[in-house]
Amino acid sequence: MLLGSLFLLLKNIFQIETPLVVKDTINEIIRISEGGLTANLDSLMKLGLIAAGLYIIFSVISGFFLFLTRQTIIIMSRLIEYDLKNEIYRHYQKLSFNFYKKNATGDLMNRISEDVSQVRMYLGPGIMYTVDLFFLFGLLLYRMLSTNPELTLYVLLPLPLMSLLIYFVSSKLNRQSARVQKSQSRLSTIVQESFSGIRLIKSYAREKEAEKRFDKEAVNYQEESMGLARTNSFFMPTIILLIGISTILTIYVGGVQAQRGQINPGEIAEFVIYVNMLTWPFASVGWVTSIIQRAAASQERINEFLKEKPDIVSISTEPVTFEKTIEFSHVGITYENTGVTALNDVSFIVPKGKTIGVIGRTGAGKSSLAYLVMRLLDPTTGKILVDEKPLTAINLKSWRGKIGYVPQEHFLFSDSIKNNILFGLDAEIDSDKLSADQEAQMIKAAMDAGIHDSIITFPEGYDTLLGERGINLSGGQKQRVSIARALMKNPEILVLDDCLSAVDNETEEHILQALKKGLVNKTALIISHRISSIKYADSILVFEDGKIAESGTHDELLAKNGVYAEIHRKQQLQQDQQV
Repeated sequence: MLLGSLFLLLKNIFQIETPLVVKDTINEIIRISEGGLTANLDSLMKLGLIAAGLYIIFSVISGFFLFLTRQTIIIMSRLIEYDLKNEIYRHYQKLSFNFYKKNATGDLMNRISEDVSQVRMYLGPGIMYTVDLFFLFGLLLYRMLSTNPELTLYVLLPLPLMSLLIYFVSSKLNRQSARVQKSQSRLSTIVQESFSGIRLIKSYAREKEAEKRFDKEAVNYQEESMGLARTNSFFMPTIILLIGISTILTIYVGGVQAQRGQINPGEIAEFVIYVNMLTWPFASVGWVTSIIQRAAASQERINEFLKEKPDIVSISTEPVTFEKTIEFSHVGITYENTGVTALNDVSFIVPKGKTIGVIGRTGAGKSSLAYLVMRLLDPTTGKILVDEKPLTAINLKSWRGKIGYVPQEHFLFSDSIKNNILFGLDAEIDSDKLSADQEAQMIKAAMDAGIHDSIITFPEGYDTLLGERGINLSGGQKQRVSIARALMKNPEILVLDDCLSAVDNETEEHILQALKKGLVNKTALIISHRISSIKYADSILVFEDGKIAESGTHDELLAKNGVYAEIHRKQQLQQDQQV
């Protein structure tokens, strides 16, 4: 920044030398014109070559320092843009689960892309033109006052009016810029949601409705942007008018002074060039003001998220060891954004090496258990203990490193199947340089998840590239790839959140048998709405309205003839009807 400012100063020092060349040349032409014709032609030719040479030299030197200015200030702004995007991205990853439930993805994307770009425009061109105007105006003012103070006063008469104009319009620009940025965020959210849910839109034949929704927000964005553009467009004509008035005053007052012998014609030309040198810097004031206002609005939106504090923080750096139990003690959770109480006074113990099944109707609070075990959320009441230590007091990264999680809403990255499965590993590995053991481990995980046979039928096998969210796989295939990803990690604790809902009974049985073998001496929490998924569990918890209604083994719960037995009868009836 400092180096770029120095280059701008040198650029302007050489730039303001060119009017002096013009002034001296005009005065010399007038002097030569008083001599003979032959002498005039020779002298004019010599004068023209010298003047042209000096003018070119000063212009080239000025242009060279302008090039260096851009190589410093503009590159500085790009580096800051890089840092700011990385800072926002890192901060996004620190923020808690609740933050993402409250904020739209399109808005998050807009703040890290469009808002950061607006800030960069201020840090680069905005600062560069502001500093340029400061140096150029200071140097020209000094040169003009040294030459003719009275003429300088007339030249600068319109400038206070220009300052008032900028002051009054700036506040309006700020308000309009903030509205434009908010409208663009809403537009980005609509686009992101539409493309993510394109299959749903097409299956319901709601393309027209989606288009109307987009058009409505696009029209709003257009109106806000046009309002900003109208205010912005007011600057340039007004500033050119004021500069034109300064030029007219220069010629008129300079002409009067020339008649009185107070000034020579070359100095009038010099002042006219000085005035026109100020045209772009002052004309850019409107543009720079708009940049500053948009950057201010954007930085305010960025800071709004940067000031967000994560609800979930790790206060320990000690490695976690899991030797005994995970205990839920009178745990309750109420979701902040909806006010819904998902769990209420839940208490149970998960011994190490045991498999716990969780079943219940939709909305019974089953998925909330998974979030709590991984500490994506903290309980509103009660506490969770790991080996009798509060979960809130242990190293969060180390704890999550022990967990393999398969979510209910399976998510695959737009990458190869291989890389999606290898994502489950803690260490970063080069998928193109897998060892024989790693390759075997990946294939075993895929076989245990019941997806290997499907993968090898693809032309590219494990290197098959997936579309967004794995769109080119079926729902069951995506679920099985997600399971393979968790098994690849070989976790101490496995959390399956209703992840077998999209597979048939035969595939489900295959996966469960593989899990049964792989879960020896491992801890598992299997959440499901199907009894077939949890019947092999060491203990089963039956949830009803956020509370544990029943608990026991599969046979014990059937013998109780309660909620579990009722669910079992209904599911058996459904299976019999399908057969």
